[in-house]
Amino acid sequence: MKQYAIEVDHVSMLFHLNRERVDNAKEYVIRFLTRKLHYTKFWALKDVSFKVEKGDRVGVLGFNGAGKSTLLKTIAGVLKPTMGTVKVSGVIAPMLELGAGFDPNYSGAENIYLYGATMGFSRRFIDEKYDEIVEFSELGEFIDAPLKSYSSGMKSRLGFSIATAVKPDVLILDEVLSVGDAAFKDKSEQRILDMMADGVTVLFVSHSTERVKKICNKAIILTKGQLVAQGEANEICEIYTEMVNKK
Repeated sequence: MKQYAIEVDHVSMLFHLNRERVDNAKEYVIRFLTRKLHYTKFWALKDVSFKVEKGDRVGVLGFNGAGKSTLLKTIAGVLKPTMGTVKVSGVIAPMLELGAGFDPNYSGAENIYLYGATMGFSRRFIDEKYDEIVEFSELGEFIDAPLKSYSSGMKSRLGFSIATAVKPDVLILDEVLSVGDAAFKDKSEQRILDMMADGVTVLFVSHSTERVKKICNKAIILTKGQLVAQGEANEICEIYTEMVNKK
């Protein structure tokens, strides 16, 4: 009997886009109470269904605005679908917008606990992994400096180090296969490859069919929020290449 790590069942995601710019909260409340807020409905995902078997590495292909990142955020639990359900088995490690949950006024050390908490890690777990996280990030004495003094590369390295401290059952990558300088890039890629070698289930968003072929055994294509193709990675990559050439 097949075991599934991810089950996406008839998932749709609706966003309401403001037609007019609202500059502050007061103006927003006034317009809301007087019913002068006008929205445009935008379906980022439309009735998407697929299953991922445990150990599969699935590439997610599609043009900009196809709904790829929305799909990953829905599976990661960052967004709740408007319709449909998502079921994920085991521990999930989403590498989406690394460092998005950081507080610039806190030190790197404090943000390890803050960011870890947003990912569902207990304080005890962070205590056990703290030295490993700091060592992998290569931040050294900067770990006690406020995050607002960090470069974007330093923030990404810290976020990556925290996100990969756990041994996940499901790894979600949104074009985040490398961060930082060349040396750290090689180290981060190796860590992800090690996770894959341990049989981790992977969802990988990329515009590169070569990367998808290299990393994934299966793939899907999204177009305007709809799932239009799924199957073996090589076959799906060929279909996507044809789509790109016709665009």
